Amino acid sequence: MRYKTLDVTNTRGLDFEEFSLSRDLLKGIFEKGWERPSPIQEASIGIALSGQDILARAKNGTGKTGAYCIPVIERLDTSKDCIQALIIVPTRELALQTSQICVELGKHIGLKVMVTTGGTDLRDDILRLNSAVHLIVATPGRIIDLMEKGVAEVQDCKMLVLDEADKLLSQDFQGVLDRLNPYEINLMEELTLLGVTQFYAFVQEKQKVHCLNTLFRKLQINQSIIFCNSTQRVELLAKKITELGYSCYYIHSKMAQHHRNRVFHDFREGHCRNLVCSDLLTRGIDIQAVNVIVQI
Repeated sequence: MRYKTLDVTNTRGLDFEEFSLSRDLLKGIFEKGWERPSPIQEASIGIALSGQDILARAKNGTGKTGAYCIPVIERLDTSKDCIQALIIVPTRELALQTSQICVELGKHIGLKVMVTTGGTDLRDDILRLNSAVHLIVATPGRIIDLMEKGVAEVQDCKMLVLDEADKLLSQDFQGVLDRLNPYEINLMEELTLLGVTQFYAFVQEKQKVHCLNTLFRKLQINQSIIFCNSTQRVELLAKKITELGYSCYYIHSKMAQHHRNRVFHDFREGHCRNLVCSDLLTRGIDIQAVNVIVQI
């Protein structure tokens, strides 16, 4: 969600033109409706364009995806038909969202983007890699599989982005980040966005659905996402919400990929007001209409 609060709007007043970006990339940026850089974009784009390693932290909804996509795309040479950049993300949904942003930003420069995730047909990826691909957005398991099979040739890949790096890297790999000697940007002195109000309700397990029903009746909800800690609880709670008379979808990692894609697409398009899910969607998902999030 993008908020018009100080942690999004309190910038130094830079324009995207000041980063000496190509005209065609600027067209893609402006056509997305991005008028000026957000604070994290101001802090990181110039450093990334210089080729330095960066470790950046900022709140959800403040433009982190643009902060790395813009310099990555600017540094690509689309006249060369080879993989030049990898963006690794933790979930399939985030991969689809990020790849779409890259497609939109790079549509005037001939950018060829490929998204690849687990749960899809490997043969489709092999066929896709027979043609030009400049940038791959992937989940870790699938891109490693493609590389080990020699299908994804990354010898010309000079840029690697780990989105939600803390999620992707275990404790065993923290030393790798240390050796990168990154330029550090930290805009996370406070975790919560300004304009977001948090409440905690201490209730017994058997009271939770009643509490949720009260929230539905009392709050002005555009769309809501309700998180559960297991797939079984996801389906059970979605059933109970439907029985209460509210429109509700659910999504979790054990569902077939095509089913997950359809549910996520339909919810994003506003076909349903409430979505119950596991921690599948906890990172980086941007759905403008969602104004209430519940952890139950």
